Amino acid sequence: MSSVAVSALSSWTAPPWTAALLLLTGLVYLRGWRSVIRLRTMRFPAWRLAAFVGGLATVWIALASPLEAFANLLLTAHMAQHLLLMVVAPPLLLLGAPQVPLLRGLPRGFVREGLGPFLGWPALQRAGRALTHPLVGLSAMAAAMWGWHVPAAYELALRSPGWHEVEHASFLFTSTLFWWSVVSPWPSRQCWPPWSVPLYLLAGDLQNTALAAILTFSDRVLYPTYAVAPRLFGLTALEDQALAGVFMWVPGSLAFLVPAAAAAWRLLSPEPPPL
Repeated sequence: MSSVAVSALSSWTAPPWTAALLLLTGLVYLRGWRSVIRLRTMRFPAWRLAAFVGGLATVWIALASPLEAFANLLLTAHMAQHLLLMVVAPPLLLLGAPQVPLLRGLPRGFVREGLGPFLGWPALQRAGRALTHPLVGLSAMAAAMWGWHVPAAYELALRSPGWHEVEHASFLFTSTLFWWSVVSPWPSRQCWPPWSVPLYLLAGDLQNTALAAILTFSDRVLYPTYAVAPRLFGLTALEDQALAGVFMWVPGSLAFLVPAAAAAWRLLSPEPPPL
């Protein structure tokens, strides 16, 4: 194995503010969850805590693991980062139903006097309903996915650490909007009827599949940085690009298709007889 690969594999780094933000968010959620389960044990079983912590851990792995070091050397590693931030972390975080635990985890005086009037502001509530509308979520995720994979934008993110962070933040934010309509974290309600969820997920997978096909079957290297990067693991730049496309195609599509199938199964399953 080359010295470059060994060095990258041994690197676990992240901006201090990222580590601090993830740790603080986890502690606030844990404090709020412990408070909420005293009143709503059935709403917040232990698996919700595990899901939320798993979502934070997924973000940490995407941003601090050797994937970050390999991002400028292997498109496949960069694609793995994107998938973690777009199809793994957001649904896990939302399965934790974070709104109530995060609010309960903050100091009461701050929530009552600081956040209370702000959260009750009608314009903010309208903005929240608009952002979590399915069409907004699907459009935002698709725009981020396609926009950042345009060669000029992708190269900008590779060259600039600041833009790289913006890219990752936009993936996480827009994908959270997309998955909101699938998970519908309590106490929110679905905007569209349940039968629309499988179709919505298939529309999301269509974006993923189309981009994956371009990467898989392109006969030229789309991103110049990888054409001149040190070659690792015996992969040429074009083979690395095709492998990244396959990685996006198969695991990425499963992240959409498995919940779509589960939602369809629930719709088609007969309701249990009344007791």
